[in-house]
Amino acid sequence: MPRQPNHSDLVYQTATQSSAAASSPIAASWRRCLDLHQLQPEERRKPVRVDEAVFRSARERAGHLVFACSEEVDRLYQTVGRSGCCILLSDRDGVVLDRRGAPSDDADFRDLGLWPQTVWSEASVGTNGIGTALADQRAVMIHRDQHFLSANTELSCVTAPIRDHLGRVAAALDISTCRNDVTDMTLAILSQAVRDTAVRVEATLFRLAFPGARIVMVPTASAGSVALLAVDGDDLVLGATRAARLALRLDDQRIAQGLPASDALCESRGDGVADLDEAERAALRRALSRTNGNVSQAAQVLGISRATLHRKMKRLALQ
Repeated sequence: MPRQPNHSDLVYQTATQSSAAASSPIAASWRRCLDLHQLQPEERRKPVRVDEAVFRSARERAGHLVFACSEEVDRLYQTVGRSGCCILLSDRDGVVLDRRGAPSDDADFRDLGLWPQTVWSEASVGTNGIGTALADQRAVMIHRDQHFLSANTELSCVTAPIRDHLGRVAAALDISTCRNDVTDMTLAILSQAVRDTAVRVEATLFRLAFPGARIVMVPTASAGSVALLAVDGDDLVLGATRAARLALRLDDQRIAQGLPASDALCESRGDGVADLDEAERAALRRALSRTNGNVSQAAQVLGISRATLHRKMKRLALQ
């Protein structure tokens, strides 16, 4: 009777095939683990654990990120933490910086390496939620035997990358469980929860990076991303999230050159005179609004005479 293929056999067979199934993201990750990281699926290895000095340094570098995530991670834990899940926050290298979990589950998760100071990159432990989300720069679900190492096939993970204010992947947020009754539907719900949390964290990071700026939401077709612009008092774009960069075709160079938000949003008429008139009209309307329509007081606020203000109002068709 022929031997039934085990998990290691499946990994080797799938990763070396050229079929459509072997071109899936999981198979691509398995190939990276074999060819790039020189790992074997049958290895009994645990995640690399960095020493205390390296961990402190990583925490210091990502201190603002841990702070920005704290409330959202607490909220996520309140939603899923009592169902046998733990929540991990890693930096861009896969080093786990922060964790939430029920004390009754701590021993099991610690034994599996789901703990601060451990490294969950693909190079460390092969295909896994954190490492593969960082490698592919997208949200992933890694369910049990989709892990590369046979030792991790009891785990199910859903992970979303977190991008900084420049659109670069800076961290990964992960929900992991070792329950054997987890269904695809359960994982889909957990995946949506972790992606929604990552989007809110990205918005928080963006606002913290541009204090005092006006934050403008950019309409996009994608509901799973946060498309924001940071705009200064002169209507120039200071920064943009990755979703906004993709939607408006922006890059660091265009932003550094001083791009008017109205141009980025295709609101400009392309006429310098019209732009100047619009700016003057807006200044007059603000002054009149602040003085409840009192022309004399508005003229004083603007530092011009009442007659001059009336002439400008007439020219600009302001009532």
